Amino acid sequence: MLEELKKQVCRANIELVSSGLVVYTWGNVSEISSDRRYVVIKPSGVDYSVMTPEDMVVVDLQSGETVEGPWRPSSDTPTHLELYRRFPRIGGVTHTHSIHAVVFAQAGMDIPALGTTHADYFYGPVPCTRSLTEQEVQEAYEQNTGKVICETLAECGYDVLSVPGIVVRHHGPFTWGKDGASSVYHAVVLEKVAEMALKTLQLNPQATMPQFILDKHYHRKHGPGAYYGQKK
Repeated sequence: MLEELKKQVCRANIELVSSGLVVYTWGNVSEISSDRRYVVIKPSGVDYSVMTPEDMVVVDLQSGETVEGPWRPSSDTPTHLELYRRFPRIGGVTHTHSIHAVVFAQAGMDIPALGTTHADYFYGPVPCTRSLTEQEVQEAYEQNTGKVICETLAECGYDVLSVPGIVVRHHGPFTWGKDGASSVYHAVVLEKVAEMALKTLQLNPQATMPQFILDKHYHRKHGPGAYYGQKK
């Protein structure tokens, strides 16, 4: 089971490169095993061009200890683990430093829902977290990054899969989904809607979208009466 999961996670990480979301080693994807005991994640600082499934690192969800793999896991592993522990419906997590999403993170701004492309995937603004305190950064930076993501989602009252992404202030985007591949998909979409929002606000800083349009577009793809696409 874990060997197949390593292959899936390796493919998902490589897709970050082919999608243009990362340069050098600026990103990581993880996925949790079906029994929710182990998380497979990209190794820290290993170049995507030479990465193989055998390089993936297996981490125990509860202890955070490496149980398999030749390398140290991504430095963002504690953030991923915090999300898996808090939200049992999350099956995969992606982190990037994609340009337009990072712009909103650095500005400390939510990515507003301004059009139907956004509404097709995110049922509301993509939130930006608060800044971490100096103590939070010094004590357990990556774990506290996960905690501030969870805190922000709780404050917004969001269903975790209806808005499958966030921007961490001063840092960048994290996205998630039912598995690693879907978390990458949401990372690609998040970057595109961030670019659209930025350019829209440059043309019209007062731009908005009515709630009924957001409702229509989100629910036609994800609601109980969804009719977008083909029946399985």
